[in-house]
Amino acid sequence: MKKQVAMDSLKDMPQDFELDELIERLVVLDKIEKGQNDIENGQVYSHEEVKNKLNKWLK
Repeated sequence: MKKQVAMDSLKDMPQDFELDELIERLVVLDKIEKGQNDIENGQVYSHEEVKNKLNKWLK
């Protein structure tokens, strides 16, 4: 995560907030960024691959 993303998130928070709220927002933004990077790098599963993996788990 870039520092600017964290700073922008802090600016978007209300004047009074719980620290947990900021941490949760930063965690979500970090996970979104990592997911977008995975997509860009082709590190994804097709729908069919996911269905096959799920079927193996359920057996």
